[in-house]
Amino acid sequence: MGLNETPAANRPHIGFFGRRNAGKSSLVNAVTGQELAIVSEVPGTTTDPVYKAMELLPLGPVMIIDTPGIDDEGALGELRVRKARQVLSKTDAAVLVVDAVRGKTRAEEDLIAIFREKQVNFIVAYTKTDLEEARNDGGPPGENHILVSARTGANINELKERIAALAVSAEPKLRLVGDLISPGDLVVLVTPIDKAAPKGRLILPQQQTIRDILEADAAAVVVKEYELRETLENLGKKPRLVITDSQVFAKVSADTPPEIPLTSFSILFARYKGSLAQTVRGVRALEGLEDRDRVLIAEGCTHHRQCDDIGTVKLPRWIKNYTGKNPEFVFTSGAGFPEDLSGYKLAVHCGGCMLNEREMKYRHRCAEDQGAPMTNYGILIAYIQGILPRSIAMFPHILAELEDGG
Repeated sequence: MGLNETPAANRPHIGFFGRRNAGKSSLVNAVTGQELAIVSEVPGTTTDPVYKAMELLPLGPVMIIDTPGIDDEGALGELRVRKARQVLSKTDAAVLVVDAVRGKTRAEEDLIAIFREKQVNFIVAYTKTDLEEARNDGGPPGENHILVSARTGANINELKERIAALAVSAEPKLRLVGDLISPGDLVVLVTPIDKAAPKGRLILPQQQTIRDILEADAAAVVVKEYELRETLENLGKKPRLVITDSQVFAKVSADTPPEIPLTSFSILFARYKGSLAQTVRGVRALEGLEDRDRVLIAEGCTHHRQCDDIGTVKLPRWIKNYTGKNPEFVFTSGAGFPEDLSGYKLAVHCGGCMLNEREMKYRHRCAEDQGAPMTNYGILIAYIQGILPRSIAMFPHILAELEDGG
């Protein structure tokens, strides 16, 4: 991602779905105005979801997703279909592409039922309407549909406008931190620079937080963990808030006077994605862990693992030291989040900065529906270190729930 690009998680996700050779890839190329997807007469050319961050007028920055055919066959085909359906967990608006020559089949009707079940806004685009044998009467009365042709460009602009109307903004209603501060406030960010930090830049949660602070007309001071105490002494003004990377929570808490509110990037992201209450409730499952219980540790992105990686090394060590138990840890990253969570006594997720709000809510809903307590990195670390109440004190209703054991 370029420094000036809208993060993928903040872009409305537009998914194109349909049978093989329905014209999905041709339509994606027509809508985007570029050769994003490979077009071929061979069924099943699109074998994996193809993602492209771009500007789609009149909507603005979006993530376009071209998916494999929903009618693919064989063992490999079933895997492709599963991948296509997984895209729905992050789709803000869907385009169901139907070959106007062949018309709708049970496969499309089943997918429409899934759209409605998952409350995904969708439009049915009947393609290849330039062909003589096309059924140009379109869909049934009341169906949100449009007749288009990727070859001639017929109704492509109208389709883009209809997509824009469907796509609810992917940005959560809350701010990351802007609603917690006022113009002129000072916010101190503690950002360790370790082996896992990307060379030459800050990680995405830190970038987004700084941007939100500036948009609130407040000031951000960025320090490393061993510079915090001296910085606070020399500021000449009490910060409105200190925000820290979770890995140095204990040191930062010790160096931050109790009258200064303290929280972490991952706690702010849990609130931003609408899951703070659930993740605070979920962390209590630590108290009931036993030997050989399964614990899922999930990350929303994929990255090169370091020798002291937080997800695969530090968190398991901290959990075992805190509980005195030896659970079984399972690690996933990126799109590998499991559909079946029923066998897990606890799921621990990263802050989800690379996932949009819909997908994070989907993952939390899966956990809740299957009775698997779910928390996140920052909340678990704060809980283990005994500073969770302080870290969520600025959210009184959440703190009350924690203290009541609810």
